[in-house]
Amino acid sequence: MARPASFSCTACGAQHAKWSGRCDACGEWNSIVQDAGLAPGPAGRSLGARRGHAIALSDLDSDERPPPRTASGMEEFDRVLGGGLVRSSAILVGGDPGIGKSTLLLQAAARFAHAGLKTLYVSGEEASAQIRMRARRLGLADAPVKLASATDLRDILTTLEAERPDLVVIDSIQTMWADNVDSAPGSVSQVRAGAHELTALAKRSGLSVVLVGHVTKEGQIAGPRVVEHMVDTVLYFEGERGHQFRILRSVKNRFGPADEIGVFEMTGAGLAEVPNPSALFLGERTQPSPGSVVFAGIEGTRPLLVELQALVAPSPHSQPRRSVVGWDGGRLAMILAVLEARCAIPFAGLDVYLNVAGGLKIGEPAADLAVAAALLSAREDVALPAETVIFGEISLSGALRPAPQTENRLKEARKLGFTAAIAPAGGKAVAGGGLKLMQLADLTGFVGEIFGAG
Repeated sequence: MARPASFSCTACGAQHAKWSGRCDACGEWNSIVQDAGLAPGPAGRSLGARRGHAIALSDLDSDERPPPRTASGMEEFDRVLGGGLVRSSAILVGGDPGIGKSTLLLQAAARFAHAGLKTLYVSGEEASAQIRMRARRLGLADAPVKLASATDLRDILTTLEAERPDLVVIDSIQTMWADNVDSAPGSVSQVRAGAHELTALAKRSGLSVVLVGHVTKEGQIAGPRVVEHMVDTVLYFEGERGHQFRILRSVKNRFGPADEIGVFEMTGAGLAEVPNPSALFLGERTQPSPGSVVFAGIEGTRPLLVELQALVAPSPHSQPRRSVVGWDGGRLAMILAVLEARCAIPFAGLDVYLNVAGGLKIGEPAADLAVAAALLSAREDVALPAETVIFGEISLSGALRPAPQTENRLKEARKLGFTAAIAPAGGKAVAGGGLKLMQLADLTGFVGEIFGAG
């Protein structure tokens, strides 16, 4: 029996049983094409008609050594990778245009080359002369990195099999073109085919491959999500253009902890590592002001102190504004609702603005209490003590829930000279070292204790 035809969207990769003019998944017009598929075999013949080879099985308890790692010497980059580069690994790096992905990877490639790895840098977006110009600006002209400017996937694979490098950087996967796929470069089919071939080569030949990926306006890596499943590690390079700080964040890592971050500073000579990001993010703080609160957070395995800034002002519009930079807008709405329902503190008719200083993006729920403190401080026009850190999760009932790794947060606060901390009751924390710890059970008690109202 003939295999039924299948169709997929070249914009989002959604599968369809039949052709239509508009994709129901993403809304794009004229983006649905028929998949090439495999040629049907003889009628009635199934996959089980031919016997395959038996697969070798092994036990979980094995004496096999873990895969070796190679450190680049860039401690922030190695931290995000889980301690260094693993042989035969596939890494996907995404980020906004102009954020510094190519600069970061060129610096990392030079470090790995100096560490003894045979390194290739293949660019589909720039000529080799342009890459050399950047290398001279970064002081990397003497690095033993081989360059190539190519987009034909077949030529690249042939070159890699002949050269047998230890590491190859592909910048970017959206520019690669496979001649056996009938679609334009950058399409879902081309990105999927290119990522599959390069990842398969990495696994069978032992080389490590780093793929640079473009991102959409929503901040997701462009192309099918299956690419993120193919690779071993997915990194996002993020930051605000108005700030010099850049954050390399791990969202998936088969060889190390996810949600680990590395902090860099963009300078005229490239990206410089920031070994103590807490001190850097808090370096511009001056006198305490209403709406300013220091949050003790955890990013991966690293404690990180960052300033949260809030502004509450009367709204001239019938619908007050809620603007958030660096945090979840939906969670801000939840905090405002809890403050009104459980503490009788209304924010109706008031514009609310919240910002995470330094261009950092925070995702952990432990920032709830610090956000509530910043909002109340801005609303009441009362500045909180400058040497106080705050953290804790707020439930819908108004109760405060302990945050994980409480002791690590307090240790970082002590190291930077903070003298007081406010946290939920029940957390495993020990005061001392010049730090006074106040533990509260609910949001109502917090409001009464800090702002003198219940």
